[in-house]
Amino acid sequence: MEKTLPSIPAKRYFTIGEVGDLCGVKPHVLRYWEQEFTQLRPMKRRGNRRYYQHHEVLMIRRIRDLLYEQGFTISGARNKLQELAQLERDKRHNGDGLLDGVEMSEAENVSLDGVDEQAPHDEDAVTWRKLDLLRRELFEIRDLLSVSH
Repeated sequence: MEKTLPSIPAKRYFTIGEVGDLCGVKPHVLRYWEQEFTQLRPMKRRGNRRYYQHHEVLMIRRIRDLLYEQGFTISGARNKLQELAQLERDKRHNGDGLLDGVEMSEAENVSLDGVDEQAPHDEDAVTWRKLDLLRRELFEIRDLLSVSH
């Protein structure tokens, strides 16, 4: 049943229709997942139009994999994502930083599945991976700060 998903183009924002096509889910499913997974926070502009960023497309692919391929329930997938995020925080806390681009944990391998795997591993691909890791780290810091207040 595994469906090969298309590579994610190098763009800053994606519409809900584009994300649906890139992740193999319908837009109404994406809107529902926004309610269930706090990690999904697309930017909204005029008319409540949603614009997803690259890291959110990767998160949606991770959620899709947990739900459709691994058979998790929504609650189970939510818990698994929190567990993976905690593992990453623990790893960084222990001095195992990831921004050097050399070592990647299982959690990053899952989240980077959608990056164009057919493209040669050139400087641009490495830069995108580093930026994605940095962006996710900044979102986690923001989430930690919002919880503490």
